[in-house]
Amino acid sequence: MFPLFRKVSEWFSYDIGIDLGTANTLVYIKDQGIVLREPSVVAMKGDKVKAVGDEAKRMLGRTPGNVTAIRPLKDGVIADFNVTEEMIRHFIKKATARRKLRGPRILIAIPSGITEVERRAVEDSAYQAGARQVMLIEEPMAAAIGVGLPVSEAAGNMIVDIGGGTTEVAIISLNGIVYSRSERCAGDDLDEAIMHHMQTVHNLLIGERTAEEIKMRIGSAHSLPKELQMEVKGRDRGTGLPKTVTIRSEEIREALSEKLNTIVNAIRHTLDRCPPELAADLVDRGIVIAGGGALLRGLDLLLHEQTQLPIHIAEDPLSAVAEGTGKHLQESETVFEDED
Repeated sequence: MFPLFRKVSEWFSYDIGIDLGTANTLVYIKDQGIVLREPSVVAMKGDKVKAVGDEAKRMLGRTPGNVTAIRPLKDGVIADFNVTEEMIRHFIKKATARRKLRGPRILIAIPSGITEVERRAVEDSAYQAGARQVMLIEEPMAAAIGVGLPVSEAAGNMIVDIGGGTTEVAIISLNGIVYSRSERCAGDDLDEAIMHHMQTVHNLLIGERTAEEIKMRIGSAHSLPKELQMEVKGRDRGTGLPKTVTIRSEEIREALSEKLNTIVNAIRHTLDRCPPELAADLVDRGIVIAGGGALLRGLDLLLHEQTQLPIHIAEDPLSAVAEGTGKHLQESETVFEDED
């Protein structure tokens, strides 16, 4: 493409980076930064979209019989193609302040362990939502770029991105992933563990939003200097009546332990596959933790005990992948193929 034509083309289009997460979707527009951050939730009435994002999440567990609030992505991949397409279309439209004549070029972050069929589903959804070009970047690479790791150096960098549906663990050197592991155990699984605990121990039925609130308010991966407690309201499984119980952080930590062990084992497995030269770099550089799971209290202490390596929590773990797609768009002129 001639330089002048490329410049004119940019006036009529835009480049977008998308962190298409199981729990949340973030949209980055080149030269503008992150412009949208909303839950990956769609409320449907029959086959019609009633609400998307924040508005739809408020409906989770509270919808009348003819309205269904769903998450179209499961374990980091598309579970409902048509609804995902509608969600991407909605977010693109909402994120762009003014419509342009040409569809956007989109860079989408995907889990490193998804299949070729799942990759194609992501691409097709974006094209059907109006994208002109679609390129994919693996989430751990995007997260590493987003948190500022020197991925282009001939040295070992390790990133752990704990999202809603998957935990991505990768060792990166010279702009490439040396070894990665995608574990379908992450934030949503921690919420489910809390729901199961409340049901079996307290005979209390709670929803996803309440489980997430418990995790955020008193959840922890390691013992706390001062243990916490909170009241939880739900429905008694036996009587069917509303009920309130008081729970403590120690019991929630125990409820989360099995899922946290799965994440720890994924990290240890990746370290076991790390080449010796790069492993030596990690002794000094340590491991960087990103994603919403990085916000769990005491996670850095747990991982340090299990790996004996320095653990660094990203400055803004929730934005790491989206920031990485944006930096990749800003710094690379070859993300997308030239158009005739």
